Amino acid sequence: MRPLWKGAVSFGLVYVPVKMYAATEKKNIKFNYLHEKCKTPVQYRRYCPYCDTEISNEEIVKGYEYEKGKYVVMKDEDFESLPVESTRSINIVDFVDLSDIDPVYFEKAYYLAPGEGGQKVYELLKKSMQETGKVAIAKVVIRNKESLAAIRVADGILSISTMFYPDEVRKPQGIPELDYKIEIHDNELKMAVSLINNLSATFQPEKYTDDYRQQLLEVIQAKIAGEEVETVPTAQTDKVVDLMSALKASIDLAQQERDNKNKKDALKKKATRTKKATAS
Repeated sequence: MRPLWKGAVSFGLVYVPVKMYAATEKKNIKFNYLHEKCKTPVQYRRYCPYCDTEISNEEIVKGYEYEKGKYVVMKDEDFESLPVESTRSINIVDFVDLSDIDPVYFEKAYYLAPGEGGQKVYELLKKSMQETGKVAIAKVVIRNKESLAAIRVADGILSISTMFYPDEVRKPQGIPELDYKIEIHDNELKMAVSLINNLSATFQPEKYTDDYRQQLLEVIQAKIAGEEVETVPTAQTDKVVDLMSALKASIDLAQQERDNKNKKDALKKKATRTKKATAS
């Protein structure tokens, strides 16, 4: 892992030298677009229709469209003239409870490692945040964009998640499908709550896998091997199911799965005890 940003976390008069590492990576399967006739990869060109010519990266500038068809050109020195301190500092503004932050605000996660000579102040910030149970709200500039961010302790280190500003989060009032009126019966609500309680568990991220990606890889491997690929039949969606019956069936299924799991766990424990007794 290579650091993609170096700077310092500042709160009060304390500066914590840090290095930032990406905490996540996409595992999407990438495809190239091919010309169907000859299977040649399609090229994407930087083309200027006015000059009728291809252009190089050196000929491209950044333009802000303030009116339709009218641009203000921004050069590198325009960005460099911004305050240097803000581009190399993560400035803590507040300390808040994590539960107060709606997950819709989170964007991308990073790890923060101590920079040269910053181990003690790094540990001090980490320990004090663990002691108080607080999350730090800060501002940081990454790739010419100032972001709101949340710093917290995760897996024994400091992590930072960039966040959207409030005016970047869309309001749901603009969704027409939400303008409805419907009545929920008490029994339906009770059974739905019972279903949630039966399906409730401790969050264990390692138990969740990308089944779609795995199946897609299997299809690709089958094509490579020249095997016949079978199409998975689609589920029937035209059958109307009674809500109460569906809820009851879901509760029964969840309870059955939980009972089966408890039985398996009990058998494993019994087998372990028997093995230990035999060994002794």
